[in-house]
Amino acid sequence: MLALLGFLTIAVFLYLILTKKVSVIVALILVPTIFGLVGGFGADLGPMMVDGIVSVAPTGIMLGFAILYFGIMNNAGLFDPLISRVLKLVKGDPQKIVIGTVIIAMLTHLDGSGASTFLITIPALLPLYDRLGMSRIVLAGMVALGAGIMNMVPWGGPTARAASSMGMEATTIFNPLLPAMLAGVVWVIFVAFIIGKRERKRLGIQDFNYEFENELSEEEKAMKRPKLFWFNLGFTILMIVGLIQEWLPLPIIFMVAFSIALLVNYPNPKQQQERVTAQAEGMVTVISIIFAAGIFTGILSGTEMIDAMAVALVNVIPENAGGFMAVLVAVTSMPLSLIFTPDAYYFGVLPVLSQTAGMYGIETVEIARSAILGQMTTGFPLSPLTASTFLLIGLAQVELGDHQKFVFKWAFGTTLVMTAVALITGAITF
Repeated sequence: MLALLGFLTIAVFLYLILTKKVSVIVALILVPTIFGLVGGFGADLGPMMVDGIVSVAPTGIMLGFAILYFGIMNNAGLFDPLISRVLKLVKGDPQKIVIGTVIIAMLTHLDGSGASTFLITIPALLPLYDRLGMSRIVLAGMVALGAGIMNMVPWGGPTARAASSMGMEATTIFNPLLPAMLAGVVWVIFVAFIIGKRERKRLGIQDFNYEFENELSEEEKAMKRPKLFWFNLGFTILMIVGLIQEWLPLPIIFMVAFSIALLVNYPNPKQQQERVTAQAEGMVTVISIIFAAGIFTGILSGTEMIDAMAVALVNVIPENAGGFMAVLVAVTSMPLSLIFTPDAYYFGVLPVLSQTAGMYGIETVEIARSAILGQMTTGFPLSPLTASTFLLIGLAQVELGDHQKFVFKWAFGTTLVMTAVALITGAITF
């Protein structure tokens, strides 16, 4: 019963947002609440919701002040020289920009943090995409693909969880998959080539006036702070280093950084309030989604629907498919990112899958390798169960359903390519 309720919750939620019957916020809150009531958990739903909200509160705070910070930097003109230089290098070619987006995302994600990757890449590239008339869906999708493939690194969340769950070293899982990961990198760049070619066909190679001042309104010009460029650049780099090194909790870093940036760039209290108000609409929308997502995961976890779904999935594996468990796990790993949180999968589903595979003579390490080929690696930047996804779409200002429709096939294709190479190299076997 619990498993059925869980699967129905996920299915109805995905149907509603993909068909745009209701907003994401409404679906995140009402769908699990309704199924929780149907399951007889009415008296316990409140505490479950609160627990879920508390779990995402730091992310919500971080995202809110990140939007404010980068909004200030954009108003002050920090990104204008970068955009101008990039435009000159790519000569207005959308294809080169799309390929560059994927490469930037992969390099930025070397730290294994989706939040920092999205916070760095999207605010820097969004003005460039807007000036060229390029699709924000493409921006979000390419950053998602680049970050997804790099989330396999040994210090990333999925591999670390798999290693912890299976009681082995992360490098034991990851190292044999390196050829498969490199193949995935090549595939993702190839996808960027294809998508970029479409954008070039749609928009053409454009000739730009690189002096942005001519394109700005008087109000926008008044907000620019060219004399503070080097301060803003140095301060932003210092902040990013602080985020990576975790000098302070990430929300605190953004709160302090925003306060300093606002004071330095706009010392007048009236201007300060105007800058905050200008970012308010986008900030409130995104934060609302984050807290709504907390309710969603809080109910699924608190009712133990996720645990029940894990057992149900293992039980439906046919006996004659036992010898193909490694391949089966690999192929299903990415789509299951839409159903299971990383903790639920790696600490709940994976041990059961591993034990089942062992009955057919398949080594535990192969199941672990199969899992990280897609579960919250290629799949994490489009899962409604991770706060990073909402950070990505919030910064890019796109709808979750549109993002999922665009990137799912390419992300799933990445997993399939890596699975094939993993089989060829012997990282996993039949």
